[in-house]
Amino acid sequence: MSLCLRVVAAVLALGAAGPVVAQEAAFPQRLPTPGGEVIIPSAGQKRAHDDIGYAPARRVGDVLYVSGLVVFRAEGEGNDVTAFEGQVRRALRQLNQTLGAAGSSLDDVAMLNTFHVWDGPGFAGTRDEQIAVLSKVWREFSQGPRPAWTAVGTSGLLGGEGSIVEIQLIAHSPAPRD
Repeated sequence: MSLCLRVVAAVLALGAAGPVVAQEAAFPQRLPTPGGEVIIPSAGQKRAHDDIGYAPARRVGDVLYVSGLVVFRAEGEGNDVTAFEGQVRRALRQLNQTLGAAGSSLDDVAMLNTFHVWDGPGFAGTRDEQIAVLSKVWREFSQGPRPAWTAVGTSGLLGGEGSIVEIQLIAHSPAPRD
């Protein structure tokens, strides 16, 4: 299996994790780095970190950089607007878990970067519908000030044909005091 496919499989498996098991008690993990830390919320993300060098989140000073997470159409899911809403909720739950492991939430996000496959098979709607759904679902998770937002079109994402949008975050997140 190519490195690209291993990365995709490891990262996509994060959202498909089953019930919390006893080993999850050791999470989140915080790995010290110069000027901050890497934050690893779950065992699946630890495997991705160890196997492919994927850091789910990295704090430098009071800034938390959260790696991109792909909104994807899983097997058996539709590619219409209603299905996309559920797919975005799944991704934002995962991102909120990562932020929560760092002591933050989506309310703390200062910068939102989204990378869109506008004309891919994963989503049958329009650009405007993608943006409208992202905005609507974001408000379900965040009551705070709106982040700065850059939306970029692309021809493809790491997850392949079922990938629709990748969401990357930058948040204000002071390190918790011990």
